[in-house]
Amino acid sequence: MIPLSFGYTPPSTVDDAVRALADAGEDAKVLAGGQSLVPVLRLRLAAPSVLVDLGGIAPLRGVREEGDELVLGAMTRHADVLHDPLVARYAPLLAQATALVADRQTRYLGTVGGSLSHADPAGDLPAVALALDATMEAVGPDGARRIPAADFFVDYLTTALAPGEVLVAIRVPKRDGWGTRYEKFSRVAQSWALVGVAAAVRRDNGGIAEARVALTNMGSTPLRARAVEEALTGVPASADPLTAAAERAAEGTRPPTDVFASAEYRTHLVTVLTRRALAAAGGVHAA
Repeated sequence: MIPLSFGYTPPSTVDDAVRALADAGEDAKVLAGGQSLVPVLRLRLAAPSVLVDLGGIAPLRGVREEGDELVLGAMTRHADVLHDPLVARYAPLLAQATALVADRQTRYLGTVGGSLSHADPAGDLPAVALALDATMEAVGPDGARRIPAADFFVDYLTTALAPGEVLVAIRVPKRDGWGTRYEKFSRVAQSWALVGVAAAVRRDNGGIAEARVALTNMGSTPLRARAVEEALTGVPASADPLTAAAERAAEGTRPPTDVFASAEYRTHLVTVLTRRALAAAGGVHAA
């Protein structure tokens, strides 16, 4: 299908983008890489009056250090994340998940901020942002503010961004020395996750000092697997404790049933994938 007609504005600064959104009203949409928005427009599931294209705002691209945080510009492409040395050192979980986002063509156009703002529970990066305790930096008519990932994902395809706000950066605490793994199961290569698991583990003296686990497509938003994290803290880094903890992965979740998988199947998958992710992140041999 062909999208309905709309206006187009390519601002050169964040302030210009905020003004353009204010002038256009609630019918405006922000265009980042377009990999999620354009298909929606073509299906006429959205009919914005104006697209505000962030592609020309150069400061929104790239990765830098600020103290104990990595700061990723919201318009940083997935392909750039994959090859960034700072991400590889301090947030390898982000690179691991990004490598599984769609296909190479999509990764060369899609952006980190666009993926997070789309907030699809089957997307890979929202769960990673949750596991890494990322903070979203937004700018709107009332100025700048920071939103923890735990508060950013509100519901299906819904974030805490207010009307007229633009996501400009993602702040990720440095986690040097943590083991990480993103496990994903999908129907075919390059498709959305039926289930995904983002795991980060910090070992100390042969045991697990701390673990962070977040789940993809086990509810209307990404979810922290709190029961798993609690079960892992202070236990030996060995197969049996990891397996026991993984059995609790589905606690507190509400996996969907759709044409691709039942809730029961997703519950089984999340247990298997959590065990695999924890084993890899913790450096433990497990099936």
